[in-house]
Amino acid sequence: MNRLSVKPKHIGILVGLFILVVLVMDFNQRLEGLNRLSTQVATVRVEGTAVLKTQNALITEIAYATSDKAAEDYARGIGMARTGENPIQPVPAGTPTPTPVPAPPQPTPRLENWQIWLGLFFGN
Repeated sequence: MNRLSVKPKHIGILVGLFILVVLVMDFNQRLEGLNRLSTQVATVRVEGTAVLKTQNALITEIAYATSDKAAEDYARGIGMARTGENPIQPVPAGTPTPTPVPAPPQPTPRLENWQIWLGLFFGN
């Protein structure tokens, strides 16, 4: 009978295959982590860009709100004038006349046949 003999060479090959499988599994886990982190980085970049655009818009609004032009626009909007200017407010020239609405046409009364013949013969 032949007996399976276990040689150190076979043990080395099995240990090497086991280490190879463990390394491949570790590499796969690292790739999954990299993909997850890459997705998170892309999301954070998009959010960061939106925040920067909002910040720039707010800075622009602040710059306008603190300018003399904004104060002048506000004052003009509520009817104020500069020194030496005479504000003019247009007043309507009177009460506007409403456009007359035409009355709907009255329906013609329904005549009987004898009334139609009577009108034809006697001109009524």
